[in-house]
Amino acid sequence: MDKANQIETFNKFAQVSRETISSLIKYEEILIKSNKELNLIGKSTEESIWIRHFLDSAQVIDIIDKNYSILVDLGSGAGFPGLVLSIIAKDRKIPFKFKLIEKSIKKTKFLKSIIDRFKLKVEVINKNIFDETEKIVGDVFIARAFKPLDIILQLMHNKTKKWQRILIFLGKNGKDQILQASKVWDMEYKQCMSITNDDSKIIEIIKLKKIN
Repeated sequence: MDKANQIETFNKFAQVSRETISSLIKYEEILIKSNKELNLIGKSTEESIWIRHFLDSAQVIDIIDKNYSILVDLGSGAGFPGLVLSIIAKDRKIPFKFKLIEKSIKKTKFLKSIIDRFKLKVEVINKNIFDETEKIVGDVFIARAFKPLDIILQLMHNKTKKWQRILIFLGKNGKDQILQASKVWDMEYKQCMSITNDDSKIIEIIKLKKIN
């Protein structure tokens, strides 16, 4: 799919302003330029950024209750999904506050450059969350291409508090990951299929308790 068709497909689902599309085009340009040095995304996905990364990230915006305040992106990397969601939230005038957690100093600088460029309501936390002693607070925690499900659930149990929802992107082995996790965790969750990949799904965890 060429770039024009990708943008058209993206906007069919995201329904954002022309100004926001222009911002995302600039984001794409900066991303591709920075990728040579920072290895932010797989080289093979540079030609499909609008679908593979932008739309894949954007699809969860309508899952999130607009009454929540703080959204936390675990292992934000190139800003997916956190920065894309913050750009769309700004376009739709949704007053979300975003926290992007990223352990790489170079990637943190990249994230801050995008935030400053587009004046986004986003805080970048340059820390390894696994080493944190204080628990991180947020209403919604989001994990995309971060860690396997079992590690994410243990992390949420040990390192976070006061969350309302956890959104996790799962690949083709998602069903097996959920099955294995259910042996350790009592989970209440909903799931939906990804609109960008038939083999992928997104789960929204509402309650999580370790099985004794």
